[in-house]
Amino acid sequence: MIWQNYVFRKGSAVEDLWDEIYNDKKSDDSKFQLLYIAGLGFDVRAVDVLRKFVERLAASEIPIETATLLLVEFPNYNLDDELKEITQENGANFEEIFKSIGKVRSISVGAPEVDDDISSTMALTQGVRQMLDSLECITDLVIDVSSLPRIVYLSVLLSVLARVVPVKNGDCSLASEVTVQVLVAEDPALDGKISAEDPANELVFVPGYSEAFQSETLSDLPMVWFPILGENRLGQVLRIERKVPTWAEICPVLPHPSSDPRRGDRLLLEYDDALFSKRQTPIGNIIYAHEGHPFEAYRQLLEAMQRYRDSLGVIGDSRLIVTPLSSKLITIGCALACFEAKVTSTGEGSSVAIPYAEPKRYVADPVVLRNTRPDLCALVLTGDPYRA
Repeated sequence: MIWQNYVFRKGSAVEDLWDEIYNDKKSDDSKFQLLYIAGLGFDVRAVDVLRKFVERLAASEIPIETATLLLVEFPNYNLDDELKEITQENGANFEEIFKSIGKVRSISVGAPEVDDDISSTMALTQGVRQMLDSLECITDLVIDVSSLPRIVYLSVLLSVLARVVPVKNGDCSLASEVTVQVLVAEDPALDGKISAEDPANELVFVPGYSEAFQSETLSDLPMVWFPILGENRLGQVLRIERKVPTWAEICPVLPHPSSDPRRGDRLLLEYDDALFSKRQTPIGNIIYAHEGHPFEAYRQLLEAMQRYRDSLGVIGDSRLIVTPLSSKLITIGCALACFEAKVTSTGEGSSVAIPYAEPKRYVADPVVLRNTRPDLCALVLTGDPYRA
């Protein structure tokens, strides 16, 4: 496993981790060139994460050579007036917090307009490419997924890993020159109360993770679909389920352990018709992923993917399809599993696709948003901690 050893902190331990990173850089007289990527959306959690990060960075007194906050905007989502107002407030707060240490830039990412003759996947790829262009001349990359749409942070994270993690003969080195850190303000209960509505008919794919689903030359290969289930995502699941062959193996992934012991039971009821009654999926196919520990979720999904790959390898190549729809930490764990499954693939078709039905509208209660009390989590995926 690539992340057999990993760095993951939660709660107050996150700030202790930052102190360790900054102290090590100061003692080594290392450069500190920061790119911080965040979403300009309605989720107030991202503002709290940035505030804590900047406060700790300033307190460390580490010399900052360059610092850029890259705000990702999403103009094509339909939001009600209250959510639009919160989005504007968040933007003003981002600018105010970050101006003490660096500059703020904005880019726009989203589905193509009606008159644009490009696919949603191509529009996403173009947006991700803009972000990757900002990776030049930096030592530290922070991706705060708290207010980034799922398909965007999956695409950014996996594209960054493809660039900074060298792969040689199936082996990967995490001792990159760039320290990649992922921050999450985790509140699974709030994630479950944000409704994603009106999913697009056209599926969008994480860049580099489409061939196993779309290629005609691979269409006869066995397929295993892993829908990572979360609340209020039935419309998205149905969009993808219609395109999954009737003979495909389906392995629903549920959160367990979870902060809410009944969460898995409710998800079973929500998706019973779509995945179990209609598809006759055996209960024994269910896979459990740790809700609060992304590296455990990564291990659990990767082991399941490897079991199917090994068993189907007797007859040849296979296709593994992953649709992450759960809370943020599980989704990040799934992204790491997909990355490893892709880079360790031995056959042309034994790879991974990540199809997604992007919602056009989000609905959330502003009071619930403002009252969230999330756990701050940090994952360091490459860089300083992995250099012996």
